[in-house]
Amino acid sequence: MTDLLCDVTRLPPFAAIVPDAIAPALDAVLRAHEATVARLKQGQPTAFADAWLPLERSTTAIQALWSSVSHLHAVADTAELRAAHAAGEARLVAATMAVQQDRALYDVLAALAASADFATLPLADRVAVEHAIRDFTLSGVALEPDARARFSTISVELSELSNGFASAVLDATEAWTEHVTDGGLLAGLSEADRAMLAAAARARGLDGWVVTLHQPSVAAVLTFAEDRGLRARVYEAFGTRASDRGPDAGRFDNSDRIARIVALRREAAGLLGFADPVEWSLATKMAPNAGEVLAFLRNLAGRARAPAEREMADLRAFAAADLGIDDLQPWDVGFASDRLRRARHAIDEAEVRGYFPVDRVMAGWHSLLERLYGIRFVARDDVDLWHPDARYFDAIDADGTVFAGLYLDLYARPGKRGGAWVANARPRLDDGAAQSLPVAYLVCNFAPPSDTTPALLSHREVVTLLHETGHCLHNIFTRVDRPSIGGINGVEWDAVELPSQLMEDFAWDRGVLTGMSGHHPTSAPLPPDLFDRMIAARHFQSGMMLLRQVEFALFDLLFHLGTLGHDPITVIEAVRDEVAVIRPPEWHRFPHAFTHIFAGGYASGYYSYLWAEVLSADGFERFTEAGLVDRLTGEAFRDEVLARGATRSSADNFHAFRRRGPDLGALLARHGLA
Repeated sequence: MTDLLCDVTRLPPFAAIVPDAIAPALDAVLRAHEATVARLKQGQPTAFADAWLPLERSTTAIQALWSSVSHLHAVADTAELRAAHAAGEARLVAATMAVQQDRALYDVLAALAASADFATLPLADRVAVEHAIRDFTLSGVALEPDARARFSTISVELSELSNGFASAVLDATEAWTEHVTDGGLLAGLSEADRAMLAAAARARGLDGWVVTLHQPSVAAVLTFAEDRGLRARVYEAFGTRASDRGPDAGRFDNSDRIARIVALRREAAGLLGFADPVEWSLATKMAPNAGEVLAFLRNLAGRARAPAEREMADLRAFAAADLGIDDLQPWDVGFASDRLRRARHAIDEAEVRGYFPVDRVMAGWHSLLERLYGIRFVARDDVDLWHPDARYFDAIDADGTVFAGLYLDLYARPGKRGGAWVANARPRLDDGAAQSLPVAYLVCNFAPPSDTTPALLSHREVVTLLHETGHCLHNIFTRVDRPSIGGINGVEWDAVELPSQLMEDFAWDRGVLTGMSGHHPTSAPLPPDLFDRMIAARHFQSGMMLLRQVEFALFDLLFHLGTLGHDPITVIEAVRDEVAVIRPPEWHRFPHAFTHIFAGGYASGYYSYLWAEVLSADGFERFTEAGLVDRLTGEAFRDEVLARGATRSSADNFHAFRRRGPDLGALLARHGLA
């Protein structure tokens, strides 16, 4: 069974990945990896096939197992699985650090890089080795023994804390509900949203409706519910998750974890000779230093500030005059904004949703990808899955070749982490002994269908689907056979969002969006006048939305720099003093559920969304210049960006595709701020 769980050439056997099987399987792959490392240190080979490929094979086997376990932990969590995952994660981090800090193994790779034949190797082989040597250095391999041991201990504890942080957010999300028995309390919600809340009630054996803190439920209430008290209660519960405040105050509190995480990151950065965690983070990114990133963010804030202030003043005036809300509060902003958008642009979000039943959206999605890249996704029913909602597809190229695979899981449910993401299930690998095709997970949290209504997506959710599709394509289009630098692996983190944000912009094309539509229940396509209204409203409150992203990015950088102190609430309030036009109450605890930076890959790097948007907005202009859904441009983007992995820099990739460097003007135009 262990071989089955760790075989990179086969798809994950999810039915076999039960909590009791995880530790024995991890034991086996770690022992095999340790034996490989021991042989390399003893033999001191200098040929690529002897020094690198055995290490890559054993590392890939570990990743094949752990990607499956981590995926189940994210989409089908149970208390037993969570415990097994946490225990295995701690062991895996410790084992990884032991390897990354093994000076004798580092010397093997350094000798390989210094060998006479190294320069004759294929580019991907050379870059894989060079990245590994860099990663050894950033893992403390050159430190003195005591410092090296301390760095390893820190890494294990950080992993445990990050897991604990994410689990606390999930637990807090699951813990709070409001049972509604009076349908009048849900006035303003669409029938589809009411059906979603009714399904949540039935799942709990209750009559009526249940409001939860899962994203579709929160968005429905804060955007459409006319009852101000309900909006306030949901806002408070959501905004205080996993903190010392709110209805579950102290029960899942992440305060101590945040303090410990950042303290350990500072200590680890110092051990490696970096001034702070930001300098450590930027060592592998496009941005040269914290000063340049801060200047970039403040430049955007300066450009967005006046429009955002006008937007907020406009919203306050509308709320007072038309809604009778004289003291606009944060829990009113989404509701008032929706009503103002309706009044100014005749956009009713429920009306828009009616045109995007998920089956029609997915049909248009398939068509877009075939027109852009010549690929098709063909469903299979012989693949082991983790839930009835999940599906598997073979990705088939224009010549009929199966070149990759895709798992799709679209709907929110209990035990599933919130948000939307793409992860690697299997890498592309060809080392002469083993071959595997790249396989990705694409996961969303859309409101599920009800007994009477299909899943209906908002336009924002269509944008989310295309965003994650960009990440997916980056993984599956790779032509790099070295897993450590194939797909998005090894790509500078502040360029990773380039493909995803570029794909978003196709959701604003008339032909593409009409092709993804089909009204429920009439099947009528998106009307031209509604599309025109959506385009007219595209930059509605864009200044406010851009400032919100700047706020998150500035908080992340300044908190990790430590220049404003070490209390996250003090730092977020200082950032809001500088850039915010929407001011949450003092009890709001945004940092306590900021999983991107405390339990994800965006620590000291949340700015990456905006940094990469400069590339994506400008890159999309080439599609626009070619008529938008242009196959030749799609092939160029695939060849120069998506297929390259980390074999060359993202700046070089962009230059090869755009035939020049990036222009900030495209990002400003994307937000209506040019």
